[in-house]
Amino acid sequence: MELDNIEKLLEKYFEATTTVAEEKELQVYFSQESVATHLEQYKPMFSYFSSAKEERYTKQVPLKPRKNYYKWISVAAVAVLTFGIYFGNEYQEKKQAEYAYQETKKAFELLATNFGKGTEKVAYLQEFETAKQKIYNNN
Repeated sequence: MELDNIEKLLEKYFEATTTVAEEKELQVYFSQESVATHLEQYKPMFSYFSSAKEERYTKQVPLKPRKNYYKWISVAAVAVLTFGIYFGNEYQEKKQAEYAYQETKKAFELLATNFGKGTEKVAYLQEFETAKQKIYNNN
């Protein structure tokens, strides 16, 4: 391998324009014992890359299923909303019924008061009628 060619490939490598074959060529060069002295600094980097390719993660990765809390939160929100609408409506109807009852009660009290006044007058009329009967019966 030509030293000039390796320097050009190294330059292309750092510009990220090399092909896979060119990168393999660089790895082969830097895995040799004899490397140019001015390129010695890159030898650990390429030896690390070649050893890193061989590493494998052998531990078992625990795959726990994710708990889907969003589904349950949305179900709870819908339940609370439905509960609120139902009992809110019921409370509103109860208040309207209570208001109607109070207004009816006031109307009946007014009617009873006026009816009481009318019965007092009828009582006087009854006395007048008995007095009239006494007078006509005596003559």
